[in-house]
Amino acid sequence: MADGTTGDAGETSAPDRAREPGVLRALFEDVGSGVFATDAAGRLIAVNPRAEQITARRAGGMLGRDLHDLLHRTAEGGPYPRERCRTLRTLADGRPREGGDEYLLRGDGTTVPIIWSASRLRLPGEPPGLVFTFHDFSVRRAAERQTEAHLAVLETLTRRLTLVTEISSVLISDLDVSRMLRETGRLLVPELADWTAVDVCTDPAGEGRRAAVHSRDHPEAAELEGPLPPLPRETASAPARVLRGAGPVRLAAGDIARTPGSPFAAAHRELFERLGGHSAVAVPLRSRQQVFGMLTAARTGRARPYTEDEAAVLADIGRRAGLAMDNARLFDQQRHVAETMQRQLLTPLPQTDHLRMAARYRPAQVAAEIGGDWYDAFLLADGTTTMVIGDVVGHDLQAAAHMAEVRNMLRALAWDRQEPPSLIMRRLDEAMTNTSDAPMATVVFARIEGDEGGPWRLHWVNAGHPPPLLVTRDGGVRWLDDGHGPLLGMSSTLHLGMHWPDAHEELPPESTVLFYTDGLVESRDRPIDTGMELLGRHAAALVRRDLEDFCDELLERIDPRGDDVALLALRLPPRGAGAAGDGTPTPSRDRHAHNPADPSRSAPGAEALGADEVFAEAPHGRERPPSP
Repeated sequence: MADGTTGDAGETSAPDRAREPGVLRALFEDVGSGVFATDAAGRLIAVNPRAEQITARRAGGMLGRDLHDLLHRTAEGGPYPRERCRTLRTLADGRPREGGDEYLLRGDGTTVPIIWSASRLRLPGEPPGLVFTFHDFSVRRAAERQTEAHLAVLETLTRRLTLVTEISSVLISDLDVSRMLRETGRLLVPELADWTAVDVCTDPAGEGRRAAVHSRDHPEAAELEGPLPPLPRETASAPARVLRGAGPVRLAAGDIARTPGSPFAAAHRELFERLGGHSAVAVPLRSRQQVFGMLTAARTGRARPYTEDEAAVLADIGRRAGLAMDNARLFDQQRHVAETMQRQLLTPLPQTDHLRMAARYRPAQVAAEIGGDWYDAFLLADGTTTMVIGDVVGHDLQAAAHMAEVRNMLRALAWDRQEPPSLIMRRLDEAMTNTSDAPMATVVFARIEGDEGGPWRLHWVNAGHPPPLLVTRDGGVRWLDDGHGPLLGMSSTLHLGMHWPDAHEELPPESTVLFYTDGLVESRDRPIDTGMELLGRHAAALVRRDLEDFCDELLERIDPRGDDVALLALRLPPRGAGAAGDGTPTPSRDRHAHNPADPSRSAPGAEALGADEVFAEAPHGRERPPSP
């Protein structure tokens, strides 16, 4: 019914039944929360069974006692100031309150954290008291603390993985060992160390060098870098053991102070004397077969000592650094072989009929990209001068071998045949297809034809190579686009029936013809059309320069990057120079003629390959291939 009662006399309504003493008692005793009731003075007048369980106290020992004085404590179990008690404030002003940062004193002397609520309790015929309801929060708090601990471990692991990733990126992206090790030591500070030092073995006999020292608190730490004393034969000291392959080795301050007194151990101890440190880990920089050095990471001040897990992380970084150093060593060996091969192949230029020639070769700036480009010039059996520029597909040691193969085949085919360049090119294409595994290649093969005093004519054929550039004495430029045919190795393989047309060009006196490979005009950040326009502009501006300076300045202005570059330049004399009766001596036709008065003109095959280009420094600049 609408008034909440039943229609039958004697039946009790639901609201009335909720007020029955039995229902209220069941609610008080069976509820899952602890419940305290106090009078207006804060003395306990009721305690339910759940409150007894949470506080480990019997109700009889609590009734009549002051709730605050008996139970309210700090987390450590000390008395809680009454003036700060929020429960007593509710008793005073009647405003409900709740919280989760309170502790109750249990009967066994321990404290239990609780979440609670307090509100006014109406007492018949008396001033209002207080009802205090609470839950044991210890289980949930323990779970929260465990979760926090797990999150802290995950956060630490994430930071370390990020650090290892950053260091790995440095190690795989740089072949400069000194820079690579310096950056590795820097990244470890301050995440895993207050300072780091990297020692490198530079000689099998034990000579070494401190390659990098980085400190969070000592900017002058780099002063400790430099040569190290020889590694002693004894292995008692921790540094010596690590450099013999042991590790990781954890060190404490006492261990460092007791290090045996060899000069090498003293140099290691000096790090701790200058930079401080109570705990350190030394790990070898090793590959599968060789130890290249040692990484030392140390902590100072109040930083905690290294754990086993941290030592394992440092050992992993040491292994990664050792593998990177081994890769750099193998790369240097491969590069040295390729450079040596090219040094022998880039022969001196012939000197004849007042035709001046100059050549340059600059290795690639990145990775092992060396070996595909070459230049050549030689005299045929009939005395005609030839010039060749070429590029075999590939940039590695195999490309250098293929380049040598193609170069030698071309020399052999051209040497004693008085045939047009187009026929020589066809024979070379057939030879590559049928007798060689060399891939495709681009080549310009040219003959300089004419009498000693001129006029001269260029007779050439182009197999897929960038066109030669003709620059007149007054700065006029023209690309020699004629004579263009397919790449070598493509026509016969694909059976396209393509051919290589011959081309001719009259060469004005004192003009310059420039042969080059695509590395000069093309790069990742510059299309070939832009590069060729740049080449033409600079060549025109420099054409009045001596031919050697012309080549040097051209490379400096264009500054090619990425691929290797070969240049071959021809400078024509004035009309009539060297002709009979002009009073000018005619240079020898010896294809290996040299100027003995110039010490910078080296013997055949002795051009030096440097880091930036093939020519070493000489008293007057770069060493160049011999010219008249």
